Amino acid sequence: MWETKMNINQVVEIRTRTLCYFGVGALQKVNDICDWLKKNDIDKVLICTDKTVYKVTGVWDVLEPALKKRGIAWVMFDEVVPNPTVDGIDTAVKMGKDLGAQAVFGIGGGSPIDTCKSAAVLLHADNAQYNARDLYTFKFNAEKAVPIIAINTTHGTGTEVDRFAVASIPEKEYKPALAVDCIYPVFAIDDPAVMTKLPANQTRYTSIDAVNHVNEACTSLVTSPYVVMMAKEAVRLVARYMPQAVAHPDDLTARYYLLYASMIAGIDFDNGLLHFTHAMEHPLSAVKPDLPHGLGLAMLLPAVIKYTYPAVPEILAAIYEPSFQVYREYRVKQKSVQ
Repeated sequence: MWETKMNINQVVEIRTRTLCYFGVGALQKVNDICDWLKKNDIDKVLICTDKTVYKVTGVWDVLEPALKKRGIAWVMFDEVVPNPTVDGIDTAVKMGKDLGAQAVFGIGGGSPIDTCKSAAVLLHADNAQYNARDLYTFKFNAEKAVPIIAINTTHGTGTEVDRFAVASIPEKEYKPALAVDCIYPVFAIDDPAVMTKLPANQTRYTSIDAVNHVNEACTSLVTSPYVVMMAKEAVRLVARYMPQAVAHPDDLTARYYLLYASMIAGIDFDNGLLHFTHAMEHPLSAVKPDLPHGLGLAMLLPAVIKYTYPAVPEILAAIYEPSFQVYREYRVKQKSVQ
């Protein structure tokens, strides 16, 4: 039993801080969020995204009218790249400062939302003298940020509900991670309907990212029963619904449960933390920025499982057993068709 691997005398942290609007139609909650901004005297915002995602997902069709209706001005940094850099963050921050932005929206997957989080720290008045390199070389303690709103468009990152962000420092070929409480988004939106345009490979890569999050979280030195419980469910859902989403991209039920798996995986590693796979993948994508993060993780995961299994066989057997059950059901169906 995996329970034998828990240290009942160790006090662990159970973290859940962001208000996440989850489900088909959740995108409409941007209206409530904009009402909250106005109530808190926030009428200028920075938006971080890339050149296509905010359009093709339909997010802008809902967000733009919501901002206009309430007289909220915005400036958009739409040059976020996969594996975002400190230079891009600095450009976004300058745009935000020029406007006087008091909050930041991130629209996209991990890269836009991590850029949004980083910009939010640097836009706070207490951090005005610093830049993104200072932030990611830890030259100051990031303790304050302007409000963050994360509109998630992939089912893998989990960053919409956690306290982490990453960015590459190109000249160092280095991709450090930021882990501070001030970058929990105040609000997050997880709407499966905006994810139906994800290409098949991105569906696979982002889903495997979620699996890596729970694989590492439940085998770390600060894991807990809460972490293992969510890990089991995340793996089960990815095993069951990823093939369906690849075969039928518009299947909202498949997208819903992959997104749920990703979201709870984000909470999972917020509590259990990460180790080998992410530690090895970050240098790979720092050196080769066009390597999709999820693909890099997929390349490394089998070796990491093989290496860690002898230490925690009960835990890994428990979280992956549901995927074997899904595979057995698939084989039975294949035989019945034949």
